[in-house]
Amino acid sequence: MGIDMKYMFFLVIPIFIFAKSDFITPLEYASQFYKNPRGIGCQQCHGNDGEGKLIANYMYKNKKRSFRGPEIRKINFDKFYKALNRRKNGMPRYYLTQKEIEALYLYLHSKDKKGNANDK
Repeated sequence: MGIDMKYMFFLVIPIFIFAKSDFITPLEYASQFYKNPRGIGCQQCHGNDGEGKLIANYMYKNKKRSFRGPEIRKINFDKFYKALNRRKNGMPRYYLTQKEIEALYLYLHSKDKKGNANDK
């Protein structure tokens, strides 16, 4: 009826051998959150590192136009926070918590040369 103990050994032991901590670093969390905060990742419009990105080219009244996600890696935290809490130019409203916004900001500034995101 039950699982033979030797089979149980082969099923359970690899979990203990290869298991890592259940915790992730703040930067790992921030990176994953940037890629999928609420269904549509930030990188879809703002690029992998917040550098901005072309979303679409289109014609309007016989003129070529472009819709771009703006660069967001060089704005200060206050402006970043305000931008995430209002709808503007196609930016969806995610209803993020303070901690989630801080995580996104951490991700965007994790590669700063100075290491101090607040200087920007």
